[in-house]
Amino acid sequence: MTETAFDHEYPRVLSIAGSDSGGGAGIQADLKTFAALGCYGMTAITALTAQNTCGVRSIHGVPPQMLRDQIDAVIEDIGADAVKIGMLHAPDIVQAVAEAIDRHALTKVVLDPVMVATSGAVLIDNPAIAVLVRDLFPRAMVVTPNLDEASLLVGRPLATEQDMQVAAQELLAKGARTVLLKGGHLPGDVVSDLLAMQNGELHWMRGPRIPSPNTHGTGCTLSSAIAAHLALGQSLLEAVQSAHAYVRAAMEAGARVRTGAGSGPLNHGHAPVTMRLKPLR
Repeated sequence: MTETAFDHEYPRVLSIAGSDSGGGAGIQADLKTFAALGCYGMTAITALTAQNTCGVRSIHGVPPQMLRDQIDAVIEDIGADAVKIGMLHAPDIVQAVAEAIDRHALTKVVLDPVMVATSGAVLIDNPAIAVLVRDLFPRAMVVTPNLDEASLLVGRPLATEQDMQVAAQELLAKGARTVLLKGGHLPGDVVSDLLAMQNGELHWMRGPRIPSPNTHGTGCTLSSAIAAHLALGQSLLEAVQSAHAYVRAAMEAGARVRTGAGSGPLNHGHAPVTMRLKPLR
């Protein structure tokens, strides 16, 4: 039997996040996004949730050692060009992820500080928030809170674009290297997202609001799309802009589709591409 000569590899993206049994958010949304953008997706599950479009019924956390084993098994064999981090419900889970980032020298890390589900369910313990800020903000290339999550992190409501800009600077001061603050919860016909960098650069991304009840998993999808585009070789600004466009298109494609009785998912597969190939290093 002759030995196979390998000359390519897939862009590899690891999602460290919770499982959504309804398929609209969490690792399920992440895997759909990776596949739609031509990347090879892998997972390390932090928690199991029993949920659907109407809400979260229960959460079962994965033991920290099991999470470590999942991350190590994937990275040591397959590797990862980028990492997306989602739901981390407890301090010891946050610490396990921070240790893994250092252990494997992971650099292209997108942190989505998932705290509250679309349905309003709380997905993180209060003590875990402080550990998240301390241990993961400095290790992530970009942190992607929505308006509610940013409000929790800075300790006050955010009601205007000026509030967003001030809050983004505060999150940078807390250790984040770059902040993508999502303003979809602000009132009005225009949705504004802000990318704030440590060097002082501010990039506003604005677009008309898409009328749709199907917004479950938008944050998960955006952060996983950023990670996918980083794995494909884009700069951070390019990856954020590309991910922003992908999510808007997925929202538009799924706006008139009914899935369940509550907040349905995006249409992740509205324009899938074939699996990309990179020269083997």
